[in-house]
Amino acid sequence: MKLTHINSQGRARMVDVSEKENTNRIAVAFGKICMKKETLEKIQNQEIKKGDVLGVTQVAAIMAAKRTFETIPMCHPIPLTGADVDFQIVTDGIEIRMTVRTTGKTGVEMEALNGVSAAALTIYDMCKSIDRAMRIENICLLEKDGGRSGHFVREI
Repeated sequence: MKLTHINSQGRARMVDVSEKENTNRIAVAFGKICMKKETLEKIQNQEIKKGDVLGVTQVAAIMAAKRTFETIPMCHPIPLTGADVDFQIVTDGIEIRMTVRTTGKTGVEMEALNGVSAAALTIYDMCKSIDRAMRIENICLLEKDGGRSGHFVREI
């Protein structure tokens, strides 16, 4: 089996995508942060001392998606054409869903996943003084489209 991210000397390399076609690409990622009911109520009522948790988290997720190549070694810098985050308040926490788009030579799965991760970590950071037991879980790719590998939808 030929490893795609290993050079002839057996060392890591970033794959050359220059010959690939530019295509419209999309990725949707999901994650959840579980917390105490009291913490969730304080977020909803804007009673967290550090400020507007979901507002700050929205920006953190988008920033993280844009800068994924700086923290994931084999990722290419990708000019994103769109990034959005949705939050769903549920009984035991907040579900995070991020959609990232580009027109390019490589996909945006890592950008969507990185954005969701940063969102969950930002919520944790902003609320940790009142709830250190928060738990981040189920970060996963829900959907991706574009490129040679085609369309993927996670079966739930």
